[in-house]
Amino acid sequence: MCLVLTSWQSHPDYPLVVLANRDEFYERATDAMHWWRDHPHILAGRDLADVKGEAGTWMGFSKTGRFAALTNVRAPSEKNPDTPTRGEITASFLKSDQAPAQFITSQGSSFGRYNGFNLLATDLSKETPSLVWFSNRVQMGQSLRPRKTMNPQALKPGIYGLSNGMLDTPWPKVQHRVGAFAQLLAMDTGQFKRAEHYLRMMEDMTQAQDEYLPQTGVSYEWEKVLSSAFIRTPNYGTRSSSLIRVRKDGHFEVIEKRFDADKEIGTQSFEGRLENFLSTRV
Repeated sequence: MCLVLTSWQSHPDYPLVVLANRDEFYERATDAMHWWRDHPHILAGRDLADVKGEAGTWMGFSKTGRFAALTNVRAPSEKNPDTPTRGEITASFLKSDQAPAQFITSQGSSFGRYNGFNLLATDLSKETPSLVWFSNRVQMGQSLRPRKTMNPQALKPGIYGLSNGMLDTPWPKVQHRVGAFAQLLAMDTGQFKRAEHYLRMMEDMTQAQDEYLPQTGVSYEWEKVLSSAFIRTPNYGTRSSSLIRVRKDGHFEVIEKRFDADKEIGTQSFEGRLENFLSTRV
């Protein structure tokens, strides 16, 4: 997952709206978003690659109102292929019943085993839900270092952009898509309309001008390719765009649009109402 836009308690009808692109090699085996057989309350795609650790997911949602999304931190010089897959963190949160901050602090001692990641998580079933962001890396000047103290950050109501740096790192694609996202939210009447407008917005392939390219340790050519919200190369690109909207009455809508190297290959939608949901919680 390489771009996650999140509206947290900033829309009058939706306590949570998430719009995200997942970028990956096309050859990496992946299950499309579905209700998991072994955990029927979880709605998510699933990584089918041969990985170390438990096969997990980049983003998921549950019938009880749990949401989590994970992005890799782009730091090619420190990548260790022998570490566990980061997707198991997202899956582990979706399976648990701990509040997000509690989950992170209780699991914190294990997070040093993973390559760099960002985690966004919330649980709308809690009496006072919070959206938290956590990374096991910390920005120190121009460098990313392993984080020693695993403290999650509770986010205030607002609109956030997360890619493969820290939260709200001002990469061009983050800034541009956050602005477009805010405009669409302002026009959203809270009736689960205009979904295609959201998803189409994430198909923007505009690359950043050279002077605005981040310097993340990859080649200039890759910095250029990765600077657009939607990525397409012969081997690597945006595999899916997803929209999650949860209304204050507990009804939710989840849409996933999938792509290969040439075209859109399918769209699926899921709707329902959160279990044991009280509108007063949000």
